[in-house]
Amino acid sequence: MTSDAETLSPILELQRQRALLQMEYEEERAAYQQMAEAVGVERRVERGDAWMPVSVTRTYYNSLNQLCVEIVRQLGPDDDADHNFEFGRPVQFFRSEKSNTSHLSPLTSHLHYYAFTGTVSFAEAERMVVAVPDGAPLVDLQSGEGQLGVMLSFDETSFRLMFEALERTMRAKGRLGYLRDLFYTRQRAETFTFPDMGFQYLNATQERAVNEVLRAKDVAIVHGPPGTGKTTTLVEAIYETLRREPQVLVCAQSNMAVDWISEKLVDRGLNVLRIGNPVRVDDKMLAFTYERRFEAHPDYPQLWALRKAIRELRAAKKRGEQWHQRMDRLKDRATELEIRIRSELFGEARVIASTLVGSANRLLDGMKFGTLFIDEAAQAMEAACWIPIRRAQRVILAGDHCQLPPTVKCYEALRGGLGRTLMERIAMLKPEVVTLLRMQYRMHEDIMRFSSDWFYHNQMVAAPEVKHRSILDLDLPMTWISSPHVAPPSPPEGGTIDSSASKTIEAPSGAVGGASPSESAGGSYSHFNDFEARLTLLALQAYFELIGRERILQERIDVGIISPYRAQVQLLRQMLKQTEFFKPFRRFITVNTVDGFQGQERDVIVISLVRSNDEGQIGFLRDLRRMNVAITRARMKVIILGDRRTLCRHPFYRKLWQYVESLRG
Repeated sequence: MTSDAETLSPILELQRQRALLQMEYEEERAAYQQMAEAVGVERRVERGDAWMPVSVTRTYYNSLNQLCVEIVRQLGPDDDADHNFEFGRPVQFFRSEKSNTSHLSPLTSHLHYYAFTGTVSFAEAERMVVAVPDGAPLVDLQSGEGQLGVMLSFDETSFRLMFEALERTMRAKGRLGYLRDLFYTRQRAETFTFPDMGFQYLNATQERAVNEVLRAKDVAIVHGPPGTGKTTTLVEAIYETLRREPQVLVCAQSNMAVDWISEKLVDRGLNVLRIGNPVRVDDKMLAFTYERRFEAHPDYPQLWALRKAIRELRAAKKRGEQWHQRMDRLKDRATELEIRIRSELFGEARVIASTLVGSANRLLDGMKFGTLFIDEAAQAMEAACWIPIRRAQRVILAGDHCQLPPTVKCYEALRGGLGRTLMERIAMLKPEVVTLLRMQYRMHEDIMRFSSDWFYHNQMVAAPEVKHRSILDLDLPMTWISSPHVAPPSPPEGGTIDSSASKTIEAPSGAVGGASPSESAGGSYSHFNDFEARLTLLALQAYFELIGRERILQERIDVGIISPYRAQVQLLRQMLKQTEFFKPFRRFITVNTVDGFQGQERDVIVISLVRSNDEGQIGFLRDLRRMNVAITRARMKVIILGDRRTLCRHPFYRKLWQYVESLRG
């Protein structure tokens, strides 16, 4: 926790942030190098950090005049389509070299890495487009020699942009310097004064939040706990701001969060220009990207013809004075057309949307905005927030610092405060700029109450229409099945567990070890618990049997199975595919990590906590914000599986167990 004395020196605090970021950079770089040396391609493919084999389907220049390679991979019926490729991430191509040892798999044979780095333009489940340098060896990539693969590379660009943003902010004068000094001290933020405005479709705290955003001269925070309509509120605040300003900049940490807010703004009737490509590649999402709009401009065919002529002229071997004169004329004409198209697109747009790092895109060079909105600000590092702040007169932050934090891999940097966000800092120094959204519209009151008491000072209220929502009559909204401290032998084929609404289940104990460490990419360790995974699916099967097959299919009751550990997620996915009972329901069941469920909701949430040991070691389950996210994804039912003798040594889990027990009356 930063002391008040430290906050009185913004420059020193930014220097400290830079030092912590340097530690994180070195840790991540070392971890990537270790992974590259120690972890095989097969493991990286399993983790979604690599595709192999892939084939090049075509190469072309996109509307931004980038050379692009389109690749596809073939997925089998049992292959996992999940991957970590998304717009802006750097990648490296490689090829398995032919070996005389014929029995070796391409995934374990010697690999040749190409000496260039590409950037993901967009990626689907089985298809990806990568922008590559003009000199990339396209013929070699398209050859049939060995098998081609692509993997994520270390992201130098994001770190470089964050370092530059911190340096710029430390040197800043004018408005950026003012905001820097304001955000790191207890100096009071300035506001306008006008009567409250009413908004027909908002509740009282949502209305107050929009009014506070409109009144803010410098900064405002919309604190939105789960299910409280943060996005609805933010969209209304942006819409109202645009009645006073010609254009705003909207950013978020992740591409997925940018997609979500952009889609809602488009639905509200606003002209959104998305810098970068969306995670979900469909016509609706692509329609408001800069690249697609650029291609649709009436002058684009003429520009494309000019660019083609330039490339053909470059390929010509004979170069004299006339060659240079013609090249200059073509370049000047192409530049003039490109600037005209860009100016028209930006001139028409009311909202410019990008990730925080994407706001450094050259397309935005020289642009300034009256207001910057940062959504999911509680997931963004401070340094990343300063990248777009330089373009804005005032800053509106929205998010919930009681949910997922920024990802920080260096333990020392985390201890030093790198995981603390700008939103948290401002909320602590200036509580008067924060508006808490209090009424939630997602979950049963009993699911909400524990989260409200522990994280939100008991200020949450369930909307009347969700207060008593449930699937079964007299159902308990929360159930904790305590997996045994040591695992019993496998349950019989087709066995079920009594998970009726009338009691909490205590599974029997036996003689086989419970949780097991499993090595994962980067030399780190994930954990899985084989018995608890089986118990998880048996508990869900028992609950499905209580509901009834026909009702699940007719009402499309959806389920999220969550585990904090990726190894457990992979194990649960495999087991789910192999379990015949769930075959008719698989399209309604999603298995993912806590991070993968951020911003989502399901009728039923099943949580596998994995950890089971004599020492009471619970690892990063100590980050209670992840449990807040996991529990509050549920609308009507939460089923928790975890060894209470291990977990309840921690006061949070002990309190949660006691709360779940109290619901039984």
